[in-house]
Amino acid sequence: MEKTDAVDALAALAQETRLDIFRTLVEYRPAGLPAGKIGEMLELPGATLSFHLNQLKQAGLITSIREGRSLIYSANTDAVDELAQYLQEDCCSKSLDSG
Repeated sequence: MEKTDAVDALAALAQETRLDIFRTLVEYRPAGLPAGKIGEMLELPGATLSFHLNQLKQAGLITSIREGRSLIYSANTDAVDELAQYLQEDCCSKSLDSG
């Protein structure tokens, strides 16, 4: 993972509504949820939901597929695994000099 990708993912999740959306989608993986159901569950108006879904999608944290007239959104847990791995990279190979 590149540093810019990590920053994008962290920035996307550092907003309360987007974090709620992502966590909801994690609960419903792998099947995902249609956008309307996400909005209903989190009591979000369509325009607000669309904005936040777009931010999460641009950060690579969610994916969408079209099923008929609906978009089904799913959490991309692989992206979160990569982010966690990036954050922990080299965590144990460097020692702090206590002197």
